[in-house]
Amino acid sequence: MVILFLCLWSWPLPGHAAQQSPLLVPQQNQIPPLGDDMDRKSLITAATRHLCYLKTLPSNTVIHLGKEVYSKDWLLESMETFLAILMQKPSPAEFDHAIRENFMLYQASGRNNGRKKEAKGAMLITGYYEPLLEGSLTRNNPFIHPLYTTPDSLLSYRDPVTRKKTSGQQNTEGEKVPFWTRAEIEDGKLLAGGELVYLKDPVDAFVLHVQGSGKIRLRDGSLRAVQFASTNGREYKSIGKLLVDEKKMTREEATMPSIRRYLEQNPDDQRRILHHNPRFVFFQWNKKKESPTGSLGQPLTPGRSIAVDPGTLPTGVMAYLVSQKPVLDQEGQLLKWEPMQRFVLPQDTGAAIKGAGRADLFWGNGHYAETAAGNMKEQGQLYFLVKKNAKKNSKLEAELANLP
Repeated sequence: MVILFLCLWSWPLPGHAAQQSPLLVPQQNQIPPLGDDMDRKSLITAATRHLCYLKTLPSNTVIHLGKEVYSKDWLLESMETFLAILMQKPSPAEFDHAIRENFMLYQASGRNNGRKKEAKGAMLITGYYEPLLEGSLTRNNPFIHPLYTTPDSLLSYRDPVTRKKTSGQQNTEGEKVPFWTRAEIEDGKLLAGGELVYLKDPVDAFVLHVQGSGKIRLRDGSLRAVQFASTNGREYKSIGKLLVDEKKMTREEATMPSIRRYLEQNPDDQRRILHHNPRFVFFQWNKKKESPTGSLGQPLTPGRSIAVDPGTLPTGVMAYLVSQKPVLDQEGQLLKWEPMQRFVLPQDTGAAIKGAGRADLFWGNGHYAETAAGNMKEQGQLYFLVKKNAKKNSKLEAELANLP
């Protein structure tokens, strides 16, 4: 959520000095063709939602991109200019030209991990989605695996050593201590009474913790959406990495479908593997009945919203993603991968999305979304767009005047 995920940080924290993000400034000939493989309507929706987010920021908000500092007003003008260009319904060539003419592009510096096969600025692009699961509001077999609401004992505070925000609880002496781990919560049934809904499968519950949101089909046939509320503050640990380290599968094989299949085939080892990740997510009902809400407080747009690490990459600007997307055959099975290039919005965060070399693309819901999110571990590049301080374009000014 991701996936998916409540807003824990903004970029930068209002009233605090902004940190310089790890970005490259590519030459014009290093910027790929700025085509878009999705529909125009979804881009307008995502950009308009991002504009709503920008308007909520404090007036003194600034971000640092490279050596430049941009104000909230400039970020708003950048997004409005992008929308104005889009409203003109330009051809692909005209759109590419207009973006290059009006915007400065910065590139995420990427993983820079020394791999010979990786180009400068190479990132690992993964995906997340919104699962659809069966559930019950009461505990009735086979619905015995609960999702929990945020417990009253959960405290949010700044760690005195790292100065980072974290979650914990008070012990009997009144001291702030770490909150219980996943294993402690589940084995000790320590949160009894705080159940939100019950699921059939512990793996489904775990997947929902990773994805951050989902829809639950209840026993009466009604559909309700759940979303991230908070966490126990523990660091995320990948069970996929655990299985690779234990040589249960190769790095290439460690996709969500393969991990789920291994867990189903090894039920006696399931609990140990799931408890390897001490991070535990608490949920709440999403009463808006629309797309999951991202960390910026706006609904996510399938195929357009991405999760990034707001401590290293900016969230206040339009972005452009180049990677690969899956193609399915007539039976809905993964057939191949093909190039993907599209404008996206950094509107979410994720526990596993850390540093300038990671981004997570929200695919929405349904079979394709589940397949894409479960299998996507592709190399890619991510660019950020901010309006240049250039001469005014009268045609663009007319479009800007018509924006709400």
